[in-house]
Amino acid sequence: MRKYFQVFPVGVIKKEGGDTTVEIYEKYRDALLGLEQFSHIIVFFWFDKNDTLRKRSVLQVHPRGNSANPLTGVFATRSPVRPNLIAISTCKILLMEGNIIHIDKVDAFSETPVIDIKPFMSRMDSGDIRVPRWAKK
Repeated sequence: MRKYFQVFPVGVIKKEGGDTTVEIYEKYRDALLGLEQFSHIIVFFWFDKNDTLRKRSVLQVHPRGNSANPLTGVFATRSPVRPNLIAISTCKILLMEGNIIHIDKVDAFSETPVIDIKPFMSRMDSGDIRVPRWAKK
């Protein structure tokens, strides 16, 4: 049985003059309550500029586009081509102003749709971490 899901943007990434922000749409502003107590957030966004049937069908890549890296399944990489174009980035909160979150950086283009935000919690989001050799370079 196939199930399909609808995902709606809750905001947008903005990059202007060296400033990077996540602008949460006004209708979701109340969801930000308490977020200022955290130093970092995990931003979930949609790789909208890669959204083609061809790119969604790619299942293996050379990580970081480097053919010296071993051919690897996209679920074992952070490749922007994958069946569902969900991306994540952990970002430091610099300042919160209303529905605008100023962050240090994000691996996304300006105007990229944000689909969710979660606070980064070190006890839940890290621990004993193992990565392949190519990821350490």
